[in-house]
Parts: sequence; structure tokens; C-alpha cells
Amino acid sequence: MIIDTRLPMIPRTIVVLRALQLGDLLCAVPAFRSLRIAFPTAHIALLGLPWSKTFVDRFDRYLDEFIEFPGYPGLPEQPVAVSAIPDFLTAMQRRRFDLALQMHGSGQYTNQLLTLLGAKMTAGFVPAGDQSPDEGLFMPYPDHVPEPERHLALLRHLGIPAYDHRLEFPLNGQDTATFRRLQSVHGLEAGSYICLHPGGRGSARRWAPHLFGSVADRLVKQGYRVVITGTEEERPVTKVVMTHMRENATDLVGQTDLGTLAVLLSRSAQLIANDTGVSHLAAALQVPSVIVCVGSDPIRWGPQDRVLHRVLIGQATTVEEVLAEVQALDALSFYRSTRTESVNCLEHIIADFRAYGSLNRPSPRESQQSNVSGLR
Repeated sequence: MIIDTRLPMIPRTIVVLRALQLGDLLCAVPAFRSLRIAFPTAHIALLGLPWSKTFVDRFDRYLDEFIEFPGYPGLPEQPVAVSAIPDFLTAMQRRRFDLALQMHGSGQYTNQLLTLLGAKMTAGFVPAGDQSPDEGLFMPYPDHVPEPERHLALLRHLGIPAYDHRLEFPLNGQDTATFRRLQSVHGLEAGSYICLHPGGRGSARRWAPHLFGSVADRLVKQGYRVVITGTEEERPVTKVVMTHMRENATDLVGQTDLGTLAVLLSRSAQLIANDTGVSHLAAALQVPSVIVCVGSDPIRWGPQDRVLHRVLIGQATTVEEVLAEVQALDALSFYRSTRTESVNCLEHIIADFRAYGSLNRPSPRESQQSNVSGLR
């Protein structure tokens, strides 16, 4: 199927610039998926931070190649390897990609870099009010919209169908095997625990650790099991949380890689966290969550499903507010489980009626039960 787009040619090779962190890449997955659907045979490369190689390996349905980004002046995500930039640009220009897509911010710093990549076509965002290099291929950077929608809007601007906002995170056998070893040590039964993730990038974007500790204590007293998660770099924060706790919690800080954390989350009852990458992971896995947004835009970065994911805003968020949302999500899960059981029961009744023509006539299950009773 050939799609009629604004692009001067159908791209056979595409490079996407998005040298950012986990949450940023998860929010771009709907755009990656739409690109793959639109150009199923194209070679699509991600130009990203060093850690992103594992992301590309996991999302190999949409992405074919990882290219390490050396950094660029004005971009704060990593130290700039100035000496590596000339060789990097030379290598990119030799490859002559058909299309370079700028999905890394407004374009204030990255659009100059984009032209230096030497692609036949360039497209992306420009800061609102700035002159566009090409109005057909660049659009004003849309503020105050959900992050996944921002990149889908860019693709639609290019004439590429892009309407599916769903996040996703595929799990593999290695993820499950690693989790099972962790599960055997700690006795983690599915649905029996709540994950507490108090870390996040920058103290200004984290809810107070002592409040996380209070929430954990209250949950344990209410009969929940609490599992504390985080990277090794986040241990100073989690240590403060546990210092303020009086009850016991399972400490898995530094013991999970991304895939293992995803399996752990997928089998949890809920997640309580700051607005950070793990929040988007829970959204991708459809795990109920309570997210405290401190110093970030909840419209841009908060989960879009506000039924399954509850968003509380600001450092002034109270322990009682968090616990109220936990209880509301518990009630929702109970309702959905009982509703599913009721639907399954109704489906059995309808199947029996279709098979035997009357609800009064015994079904095979009832006949079997009668026969068993007669044998006793």
C-alpha cells in the first residue's frame, strides 16, 4: 500500500533523532509504530543515548538500528563528546539517509544538527513563532499536549496516518526467567504486592521521601505488601524512605534491570511513583498506578488513561490523598474482576441455551454432576 504523504519521495531509510531517557522513548513508541506501518520495508534507525541500544533491541519490530549520539552543544542530556562530533557527522553524511526526523525537543538546538546529518529530506519541529525551514515538512512545536500526541501530530503533518496513542512494552523470555529467580527468593505472588518507586531524575521532581515512607507504613498496616524499587543510583533516595518507615518492606533497589522491573510491575497490584520513566512503563503495561507529579507538566507527561492511572499534582499532595487513590483503584480492580466473572458465567448460560434450546433442560455439566451424585 502506497501512502500519499507530503514527503517528496517514499523513504527507504529513516533516522530518528531522540537522544533522551526511558519515559521519552516510551512516549515515542506510538510514532515509531505508525512509521513502521506506513513504511513497512524501510530501514529505521534511532539516533539516541548509549543506553538506548537495549531499547532498540527490544522494539525491533519498529526499529532496525541503533546509532549512538555523541551529544551536541545546547543539549543537556549527556556530556558532549566534542572530539567525536566530526567523525560522527562524516559517517552520517556518507550514509545519506532518505529522511531525518527531529523528535528531540522544539528544534531550537537540534534543527541545525539535523541539516548536518546530510539526509535527502529533513522534517520535525520548529519553536513556535520561528521561521520554518520547510512548512510542508516542519511544524510549530505544540506545547501543552500529551507527549505521545506531539509526535503523532508531526507524522500527521507529514501526511502519515498516526492516531494510535497506545504505549507498549514487549516482554521476553529472559525478562521472565530473571524475574522468576527474584520471585523464588522473595516469594512474590502475582497481585499480592504494591510497587513503591520513590526515585526520579532531580530532587525538584520528586515527592518527599518521608511521605513515601508514611504511605508504605500505612499500606503495610492495611494488609498490603510493599516492594520498593529503583536503580542503584536511586539508592540514596530509597534509603531515606526506608529510614522513615517503621514497617517492613521488600527492598529490590538495584536488583532489577528494565525487563525484570517490567515483569515485576506487570504482576503487581499497583504502582505508586513520581512522574518518571517507571510511570510510563506502568502505562505501557496497563498496571494501575498513582503518580505524583512534582515540577513537571501533568498534561504533557502524565498517563492519558486517568481511570487506570491517578495523577496527583504538587509537593503538597498528602499521604491521605495517595491512599484514597490506592483504595479507589482497588475498588476498580475488584469491580472489573467480578464483572469478568459475571460475563463468563453469562456466556456459559448462553452457550447452554443455544446448545439445548431451553434453560430448563440440564446441560452436560449438570448431567455429569447428577451422575456423580448418583454414584455416591
